[in-house]
Amino acid sequence: MSKIKFKPDNETAYDKVPVQFKVMPGVREKLKAVPNWQERLRECVNQLIAENEQ
Repeated sequence: MSKIKFKPDNETAYDKVPVQFKVMPGVREKLKAVPNWQERLRECVNQLIAENEQ
């Protein structure tokens, strides 16, 4: 039996289709250097959506 390689931190699974967008040159590398960047970016997206739903 294969070893589990990924265990999500939340109770709800993430969408299977990722959100993608273009950035200026160099941003990708700088973003990946930020600790916990994926979760922090998800929080920013959730906040942006919440602000626009009001």
